[in-house]
Amino acid sequence: MPPAAIGGTLPTVLAPMQDVTTLPFMKVIARCGSPDIFFTEYFRVYPHSSLEKHILASITANGTDRPVIAQVLGNSLPDIRRITALLQQHPVAGIDLNVGCPAPKIYKNKAGGGLLADLPLLDRILETLRESITETRFSVKVRLGFDSFEPFEPVLELIRKHRVDFVTIHARTVREMYRGEPHYEFIAKACSCLDIPVIANGNLSSPAKAIRIARETGAAGVMIGRDAIRNPWIFRQIREATQGMEPFQPTLADVRTYIDWIFTANPGRPDATERARVSHLKKFVNFIGQGVDPQGRFVKTMRRAENSTDFFRVCDHFLIEGGRDAEPFPMEPYAGVVARPNCE
Repeated sequence: MPPAAIGGTLPTVLAPMQDVTTLPFMKVIARCGSPDIFFTEYFRVYPHSSLEKHILASITANGTDRPVIAQVLGNSLPDIRRITALLQQHPVAGIDLNVGCPAPKIYKNKAGGGLLADLPLLDRILETLRESITETRFSVKVRLGFDSFEPFEPVLELIRKHRVDFVTIHARTVREMYRGEPHYEFIAKACSCLDIPVIANGNLSSPAKAIRIARETGAAGVMIGRDAIRNPWIFRQIREATQGMEPFQPTLADVRTYIDWIFTANPGRPDATERARVSHLKKFVNFIGQGVDPQGRFVKTMRRAENSTDFFRVCDHFLIEGGRDAEPFPMEPYAGVVARPNCE
């Protein structure tokens, strides 16, 4: 079983996103309302790989009072044994295999989502992980298939065969990446035929939608990635809604403060130049901007800023000036304002 939710509500999970779900970002999310479970960025598994120090810190120095699950990505069986042994020397709440990353540089090397195109290899990896993970939970994060839904049922059989403790399903194929509405009916199918908890993932864009999809599919919890970048209060809002409370309604002033927190936390390199830090911040604000104005003017203007003075001047104009600071930040993103996806 995944760790229980706080207060018995619908369990929530922050999705693993490379170069996003760092320790500083986890701490920022915690200020807005922690999920029940954090996932790390993926630890790369290959010959001579080690536990990357900055990712390991999100486990050993977390400080959020929430369990942290370590995600691994790779296909080298000896190195999977070695890395999982090292991880189990640390306070991990579980070890998760990435079987869904849609980045071409990953799947072309038969890792992440690429494993869905080679089920015999996935079978051997799951067997190795099940044998190696003895001190904590073993989970898998998977998509519906590589370029079709054909592998879905065989993958469920592998999950059952290797006694995976719980599974997270992003309800799209690898080729679909983040396009279109997810196929949540496959999550419902998994819930009906597996006797382990199934976590729903994919475009759970608001508290209302996350709760609805969990109820319709029978999912044991929800994992949220890109929409938690846009709305870091979403985990708090889900918790409040399922407890019968009115969910917290942030304002654009709250959003402006959130952007300050991200910049101050500096989840990029500590020796980065100001321009590099602003560039890194734009990765987050691309998503935040989906809730600022329906025309996307904020996102377009923000992307042109080259230093922090200009960047924050744009933020103040769209989020604070002219009385906008008191305006509510919408629960759902505006349609048509496109952000660049991360590996969720």
